Amino acid sequence: MIPYRHTDGRSLLLGKLPAKYDSRRLRLKDYLPKVTPPPSANWYQGVTQFGMMLNNSLGDCTCAAVGHAEQVVTLNTPFGEIVPSDQSIENLYEGSCGYVPGDPSTDNGGYIPDVLNYVRKYKWFTHKHPPLYAYCDTEPGDVDHIKQGIATFSVVDIGLQLPITAQNQVGSLWTVVGNPNDPDSESYPGSWGGHSVVVSAYDANTLTCITWGELQAMDWNFWQTYVDESHVLLTRLWLQHFAAGSGVDFASLDAALQALND
Repeated sequence: MIPYRHTDGRSLLLGKLPAKYDSRRLRLKDYLPKVTPPPSANWYQGVTQFGMMLNNSLGDCTCAAVGHAEQVVTLNTPFGEIVPSDQSIENLYEGSCGYVPGDPSTDNGGYIPDVLNYVRKYKWFTHKHPPLYAYCDTEPGDVDHIKQGIATFSVVDIGLQLPITAQNQVGSLWTVVGNPNDPDSESYPGSWGGHSVVVSAYDANTLTCITWGELQAMDWNFWQTYVDESHVLLTRLWLQHFAAGSGVDFASLDAALQALND
């Protein structure tokens, strides 16, 4: 993969393959009744630097997003922030996406569900609590449920089809410019490529994700135009502390997870 060299000197790689939907996927709306979400939520605790997680040298954004999710979750528990090592992220990229260290021909990115399924199946973790109990999809256009997912569970793992115009907005605000419906436009979805990030904050006008180790804001119009998949992460450590007030129908969710495992 050829990195984009930003004006601040960073090498920025993408690596999300097209949205991949499993007919057996779990939908958040089946386990969490929709209610009016709070007007804003922010789980970053004032932290602004989260580490590249190799996404400046590998197309491992789908795995870097999982590492960043672990940071956000642990930030908000008594453990305090736990930062996955680069080696653990590389191991995840190998196991879930087929990367072979030292072989650039295998650095081809990955599918978000493949990474999440691997994390859950093999209990990939960097601390004593296996991180992922389940993940549930939300429709990217369902703004209220997206907000509710962030406010309730702290982390939504999303896929973006980034336009070339987003390159000059890194570090400021991702917003739609030009005509995204024109296939020849630099604002056309995917003209830069597919990318995976985690979102843990929103307000009436913007959402804030972690990408390439830093916080990146986007407006809701950008979200509606370029997000092609979204997965709410239900992590075990988070549920230990917040499940009682989450409103999730765990009996139905457990039954659905058991059916997936059968």
